[in-house]
Amino acid sequence: MTSGDATQPWLIKIVYFDEESASDLMDIAAGGRETSSKELTKERAAEVEAEARAKAAAKFNWLPFFGGSAEASAAASASAVGRNILNKTLSNTILTDYLSKLDELKGIERLDGLTVTARSDSAAYMKMYTPYLAMLKIDELPVNLAELDTALTSAKGYYELLGQSVDGAKCILRFNFEAFRNNYGLVDLGRMQLVFHGIRVGSAAESSLTMEAEMAPGSEPAPLTGLDVLKGVSSERRTLLDVYDIILAGVEYGE
Repeated sequence: MTSGDATQPWLIKIVYFDEESASDLMDIAAGGRETSSKELTKERAAEVEAEARAKAAAKFNWLPFFGGSAEASAAASASAVGRNILNKTLSNTILTDYLSKLDELKGIERLDGLTVTARSDSAAYMKMYTPYLAMLKIDELPVNLAELDTALTSAKGYYELLGQSVDGAKCILRFNFEAFRNNYGLVDLGRMQLVFHGIRVGSAAESSLTMEAEMAPGSEPAPLTGLDVLKGVSSERRTLLDVYDIILAGVEYGE
């Protein structure tokens, strides 16, 4: 695991980008001067949206049996396309600005060489598989599986995963579930060789990631006894790990 300068000109695949956090960082660094450029970007994207709507509507004007409804339908469809163009344009503009201004942004650390996993008793682990559980119908279970995924989504905005380097050092990586790109998700992070840009926001014990700990955050774990040590009970709850809010995760070009 390495940290320091986060400038990486050879990113070729963006898996995750928390553009709201990145935008806040750039606003802070620029002292609010980014507002004008963002408004210009919105205006340009709105022009593209209007042009796309007009072209789509024109395609159906020659169909007399559709009449005005065809034009309205085409306009509505083009409006949706325009909104997608607007959102994508804004998102990519923020991403490009962020990558070009990394040297000016303070506190961002580059984390690489990490194996990313979720504890089997954590909310993140459950969130990885609840979409599949919703397909099951087991009447005997006291939990409505179809609603479990929705409940987890509304209960937590961020999900924590464990990052471990080749030398065994661990840290906690926090991900905004809404910031994944290109249809990636939590389960994909453990299958890829990624570089992360993160901001250290605090420290926590690995045991704090369990569902039990999240349901009772104020409770203190019982201290280890001599018998626990003889039984080989882990002392991980005594070790605090660095916690990083992840801004970006991506794949770099390999030599």
